[in-house]
Amino acid sequence: MDFVIDKNTPLKTFNKHWQFCVGSGRAELSLRTDYCKQLRRIHDELGINRVRFHGIFHDDMHTLHSLKDVLPIPGASRFTEQSFRFCGLAYDNLMDCGMQPFVELSFMPSMLASKNKRGLFFYKPNISMPKNDAQWEAYIKDFIRFLLRRYGKQTVKSWFFEIWNEPDLKIAFFAGKQADYFHLYEITAKAIRSVDADLMVGGPATSGSRWIAEFTDHCKKRGLPLDFVTTHQYAGDPLGGVEEQGDSNESIGIKRLLRLVSVLKDKPNGTVLEGLRHVMRDKSETEDIAADTFAKAAPIVKAQAGGLPVYYTEWNCNAIFSAYTNDTRKVAAYDVKTALAIEDYVEGSSIWCFSDIFEELHPFPEEFHGGFGMLSQNGIPKPHFHALKLLGQVGEKRYVLPEALDGEIGMAAFKSDNGTQVALFRQKMKNLDLPAQKANVTLELDKPPISVTMYRIDEEHGNPLKIWESMGSTLDLTPEEAADIASQSEVNPEPLEHKYENGKLSFEATLNVNDLWFIFVE
Repeated sequence: MDFVIDKNTPLKTFNKHWQFCVGSGRAELSLRTDYCKQLRRIHDELGINRVRFHGIFHDDMHTLHSLKDVLPIPGASRFTEQSFRFCGLAYDNLMDCGMQPFVELSFMPSMLASKNKRGLFFYKPNISMPKNDAQWEAYIKDFIRFLLRRYGKQTVKSWFFEIWNEPDLKIAFFAGKQADYFHLYEITAKAIRSVDADLMVGGPATSGSRWIAEFTDHCKKRGLPLDFVTTHQYAGDPLGGVEEQGDSNESIGIKRLLRLVSVLKDKPNGTVLEGLRHVMRDKSETEDIAADTFAKAAPIVKAQAGGLPVYYTEWNCNAIFSAYTNDTRKVAAYDVKTALAIEDYVEGSSIWCFSDIFEELHPFPEEFHGGFGMLSQNGIPKPHFHALKLLGQVGEKRYVLPEALDGEIGMAAFKSDNGTQVALFRQKMKNLDLPAQKANVTLELDKPPISVTMYRIDEEHGNPLKIWESMGSTLDLTPEEAADIASQSEVNPEPLEHKYENGKLSFEATLNVNDLWFIFVE
């Protein structure tokens, strides 16, 4: 594979959209010191400015209680209290880390819920509609007033208020139909705007780039507030994409539940993680998942949004939690290639998620358990942390190379005041045992380079999983052990062998599957 950049190659502004926001687990986790320490690092080293999490209204945030919760005696439910103090502590912690919240309004406080319908997660959120619209509206108005009083209008009007999370996924996140979500959006958006007309509201925060055309059309017909559009996309989304609209196919979920009845029947005893991996197979390794689903969906969603800003508030390589390859460089290669492919179609995005301090399914004792995080539970950087850090360090101008992302080996090049930067990657979903391939790069320069430096993310560089496994996959790492793994798996600069002749710099890269190289020319 040959790549050539000459002096006539056009440039455009590079949209580092992944620095807009990053995903997290649920609100309660932001009250932990280890969470905040890692979040500060994400802000300082990756340049990410916001964080989004579920469950700001989950019962563990203690916004609504009755005396019955304290003392379950007759008549106790008539004595109630409302407080957003824990919500304020959560947002205070984010802001102390240099971040702003991207406010996802979820889930339903039990005292306001129409029924006791719980999502399929470790912390069991209530995913029902409100039992009384007026009570929900009053609750939302009080929440907004609380934020305005605590942080001031100038701050809060810069926040994004996203209504709910993945309402198209009934079993996991929303016990209602599309029409129910549209109604919930309407009463919530109106309640927010009734307190302050300048606050930004949006949705529908669906999975798989779904519902956008229907949602924007509904808001337009009803004259509803809608300042931005949000949706999600993973390469392995289970329920299709933009072409599959309307309510989710419930038969898919029912078939999966039926399969779970017998999936562990003949399996040997093991750990919780081993059992979960029998149940939630790594689809990116077992099925032929297309790696370009997001790249194809983003321009469609951009068109469907009708000129409104588009934010993908969750995205990543694999929708399967606990997948072994989530801890490998496959995620790094996918994230870099995809970030480059979608930059023209999104105002901002939020990779899911920044840390394995997550606990959506279970607080696993294994340091590397297939979590979505860029950092492990003890803060060890994974390959996609290193990749996004390096991609964030390239220049603000990108060379326009239309063919450079089409092959198995992809390339992007950038220009800054002090030089040129090149990203090379060989991205495949399945980690097949294929022979290495070579890429040859030629850059036309105005003067000889002062230095040519490379950073590699491959089997031997930036691979903490391999080091942890060589230690015997130790559970409950000590801080010293975690620091040692992080040190051994650092991605450090190396001089790159190159030639400079007749105003042209040339070098060669040898890439195995899902390897990444970043080259900085000064």
